[in-house]
Amino acid sequence: MAEETNQLRVRLVTPERTLFDHPVTAVELPAKNGYMEALYGHAPLVAELGAGDVTLHGGPDGDQRYNVSWGFAEVLGDRVTILANDALKPEEIDVPRANEQLARGHKEWDEAGDSADAYTEALRVIAEAEAKIASAAEKH
Repeated sequence: MAEETNQLRVRLVTPERTLFDHPVTAVELPAKNGYMEALYGHAPLVAELGAGDVTLHGGPDGDQRYNVSWGFAEVLGDRVTILANDALKPEEIDVPRANEQLARGHKEWDEAGDSADAYTEALRVIAEAEAKIASAAEKH
């Protein structure tokens, strides 16, 4: 299938479904250590995903956002594959449930004691909940 020059083929998938599989002009994604942007011709890399929004620019329906949590992204010169543990459109986010998740994360933090692993898990839960709440607040 021939695609326009200077476009990336982006696939966003979770274990349950494929959310996006189209060419775009750019993709922004939340790598574990901060956001990154990929354009056509990007150097190959594999990045661990954090929690936050994937923004797809110039897709068939204009710019689109998806909230993702954890996983990996493979970036090649002409395509990006995002394998997320969880991904939702902003309108699919259950805000009361995300608030409960945030409260649970804070409780885990308070009860972590001397366990570095418990603090790490609490931070993961908090980051995921905060990203969902922020994404839902920005939906258009």
